[in-house]
Amino acid sequence: MNRNPDSRIRDTQTKQIQESITHVEKHFGDLCQLFAGYVRKTARLRDKADLLVKEVSQYADTETPNLKHGLKNFADQLAKIQDCRQAEVERLEAKVVEPLKTYGSVVKLKRTDLKLTQTAQNREAKQMRQLERMRQRHPSDRQIISQAESELQRATMDATRTTRQLEETIDVFERQKIQDIKKIFMDFVSAEMIFHAKALELYTTAYQQIQNVDEEGDLEVFRTSLHLPDYQSRLDIVHANSRTSLNRTGTSMSKSGTLQSRNPVSQGKRDYDDDEEEDEDEDLEDVTDNEN
Repeated sequence: MNRNPDSRIRDTQTKQIQESITHVEKHFGDLCQLFAGYVRKTARLRDKADLLVKEVSQYADTETPNLKHGLKNFADQLAKIQDCRQAEVERLEAKVVEPLKTYGSVVKLKRTDLKLTQTAQNREAKQMRQLERMRQRHPSDRQIISQAESELQRATMDATRTTRQLEETIDVFERQKIQDIKKIFMDFVSAEMIFHAKALELYTTAYQQIQNVDEEGDLEVFRTSLHLPDYQSRLDIVHANSRTSLNRTGTSMSKSGTLQSRNPVSQGKRDYDDDEEEDEDEDLEDVTDNEN
């Protein structure tokens, strides 16, 4: 059965509205999932960077002073960047992901309105078919035909009313959708710009901290620490050899002095006891003089 032009127009409008709602439902859902994944990836990057900060700080404790200072400052700047990244995660969650989530319930409401309109239009189409059957079966029964025409008229009025209401509702929906998607994407870009602007500042400072490490100063510290144990060991050996040589010389001189005369040796020993705070070279000279 051929439908009247108004019915066909309403059907076309309803189909377009249905397609629009379907597109929003699909693509907003996909965007929500992708943005949520983006936020999760950013949060995981923050966690990995926190581990990097910890490792750099622990490594710095093992290094020479200038490099240690530079690494500590580098780690501090990197930690501040992760604080900014945390703020970015929270901002994206609140201003991007959550607004997209709300469109799940919005789309459900629009589908409910669409279903009411489609039900009214289907009722109109049914009344049209029923009227056509009555005209074919009872062409001379005006009462039955008139009743069917009245039913069709009420169905048509109801379909027209619900279609108009759907048009008004979907018009508001489309306006709100455009405004929301603009705001969501602008908020996304703003959150990224805020983070990257601050991160650039902190990365610049971190770069300078590493660049300013005094390589020559640290090399000098390293070389000193590398040779210090050997130098001390040599001094210890020299001191030990000096004491051994002195002891041997003193023993030999004591024996020689006993054969010649005990008195000079005894006097030398007293001199040695009285001057024990003098250095070893002077003691050696005193003993030699006594022998002579």
